[in-house]
Amino acid sequence: MSTLPPRAGRRCHNAINPLHSTVYFSPDLGEELGKLGIDDTNAAYLVARAAALGAVGPGTVTAAFYNFNHDLVARHLPAVWSVASPQAVLDARLRAADATLRRLLGQEIITSPEMAEAAGLALRAAEACTRHARPLYAAHADLPVPEQPHLAYWHAGTLLREHRGDGHLAALLAAGLDPVEALVSHTATGKGMNPRWVLATRGWLRGDWEEASERLRGRGLLDGEGELTETGVALRADLEEATDRMDGAPYEHLGAEGVERLTELARGFLFTAASAGAFPADLIGKG
Repeated sequence: MSTLPPRAGRRCHNAINPLHSTVYFSPDLGEELGKLGIDDTNAAYLVARAAALGAVGPGTVTAAFYNFNHDLVARHLPAVWSVASPQAVLDARLRAADATLRRLLGQEIITSPEMAEAAGLALRAAEACTRHARPLYAAHADLPVPEQPHLAYWHAGTLLREHRGDGHLAALLAAGLDPVEALVSHTATGKGMNPRWVLATRGWLRGDWEEASERLRGRGLLDGEGELTETGVALRADLEEATDRMDGAPYEHLGAEGVERLTELARGFLFTAASAGAFPADLIGKG
């Protein structure tokens, strides 16, 4: 039985994960990878997130990422590894994370006792993450923890993000949602990426989106206006509950007081970063 308040782990993750994700929207990542010869925006995201897996081919990345069109992945992998090694990409990503966090949070927060405290709490939570059936988490868990607190916090956020994400993919499979159906139904909640962003970054076409929407309507999950039906809302809620169950160990390990404190600190950092323009204004929404 959980010792935490309901959804406490999810709330903590939802405060930590967006700050981790800022690097993928940051010009610093493009600049650092551009120095290595990786100039394509989609290639930059793919390699930055996949580099921990090693010089893998497109099949591995498509499987681990779930909602990307395999054709898009195969357009860049494995060819990009002849341009830059996975280790060079990982080093560039960490430099980009450093520059991004310094720019968004400022030196006072970066060097604050609160940042060091948050890093310690997040790393303690990550101690309870498990590797089995979690390829992206397991790959990142093999990486060294950076010494500087703000980068240690970012690294811990990576671990917690990929641990929950790997579990969420299992929940999507169990719910019978294919990659595009997962994207469409998530966007329909109002909490997912705007369709324009999905189509621009995941490699799908508008026709793919419409066909997935039609399949969801056929299952009674989406109505004629593209809104989730009562059944669709329940399915998405069940998905998150299932993900919570598979992702509970880190937060149980940290304990209620630690989770509450980490959530408080993470929300403060996130508010500062968002106020500094960390995310595109049209990123989230139904379009």
